[in-house]
Amino acid sequence: MNQKITIRDVAKHANVSPATVSYVLNGVNKVSEETKERVLLAIDELNYQPDFTAISLSKRKSKMLGVIMPLVGKTLAPLFKENPYYSELLSGIEYECRTNGYDFVISGISKADECKNWIMKRNLDSLLVLGTFPEQVFEEMKTLSIPLVFIDSFEDYAKFYSNIRIDDELGGYLGTKHLIDLGHKNICFIPNGTIDIAVDGQRFLGFRRALAEANIDFREGMTIEGNYNTFENGYKIGKEIAGNEQITAIFTSSDITALGIIKSLSDHGIKVPDDFSIVGFDDLMISKYSSPSLTTIRQDVFKKGALSAEMAIKAIENHVDPKEIMLPVELVIRSSTKKR
Repeated sequence: MNQKITIRDVAKHANVSPATVSYVLNGVNKVSEETKERVLLAIDELNYQPDFTAISLSKRKSKMLGVIMPLVGKTLAPLFKENPYYSELLSGIEYECRTNGYDFVISGISKADECKNWIMKRNLDSLLVLGTFPEQVFEEMKTLSIPLVFIDSFEDYAKFYSNIRIDDELGGYLGTKHLIDLGHKNICFIPNGTIDIAVDGQRFLGFRRALAEANIDFREGMTIEGNYNTFENGYKIGKEIAGNEQITAIFTSSDITALGIIKSLSDHGIKVPDDFSIVGFDDLMISKYSSPSLTTIRQDVFKKGALSAEMAIKAIENHVDPKEIMLPVELVIRSSTKKR
């Protein structure tokens, strides 16, 4: 077995001290360009693999961001497997990290001690927080004194940190108003799970505002609460709606749920948009290519991810003050809605 190449081997090969090699690896401006080139050549010739964990500890910086999300059961697999929203969000984070020489790791967290141990083990420079966590988990995050950036958080504790959101209430209003303008009065709102104070609660407020503005009474049965947003969950809701002759239009809080509903209704002989009009939320890439293409509320999911990473990196490198960013939304009209 070949012996692992060490920093001392590189120093001997380049005819410099181990400290000089360390300066080059850590970007410390204490060596000449000629010496730096000699060290880099030695590293290449010996195929030396630096221990970046040791380097990050010595610098007290890992150039690593952490992304945490609440677990679904005991895993994050359903989120990534069944909802492209997270892929688009993470692609924005990856782009910004790569552009600035950072990496990121992802974990699902359910317990406070898990959160603290994971952050310390990875020597993370900042944490991007996606979703709603119990306050005791947040209390553990606070003790580590690293910048926190929240994404779509409406919790009280998030107001003291950088927070990126969209105008969810306006999105709920625009989607519902579009259906009303098409002549629909029996409209059903389908959140991502239960209606709370967070994202779905804001979209529900927009839904109610549009109804009130059109003098349409909110009635029992105008909402269907389910599980988290997946194609399969949408398909199940579609089966339930297929037997309801009173509903003529649906506004969902997720494109992927809307697409599941469309497939389910089609399998039951119900046509969209001839029999039902459907509006989604997110404008995921898949939505413009579905059949019918999906009318939806557009948010720039990629930009949301990129901005969250950008804010974290700025906080690490420049110690900027936290701020809240509200990204715009807009109605994108396609083929899943029509005049009644």
